[in-house]
Amino acid sequence: MSTDMLLRVEKGNAEPEELAAITAILLARAAAAPEDTAVPAGRSQAGWRRLERTPGFRAPHSWQG
Repeated sequence: MSTDMLLRVEKGNAEPEELAAITAILLARAAAAPEDTAVPAGRSQAGWRRLERTPGFRAPHSWQG
């Protein structure tokens, strides 16, 4: 088995035509993806997790852990 394989069949037996079809689909989707995926401006943290509002003690069995 070669280490430079593009696809690997985990379960079952795929025919060469099936592997060629899925490879064509994956390559077409990769080519259709936008080149520049800009990160939207916004918060880097959730607004509801404010450490100054949390109590100083949490019980060991608390779900907030």
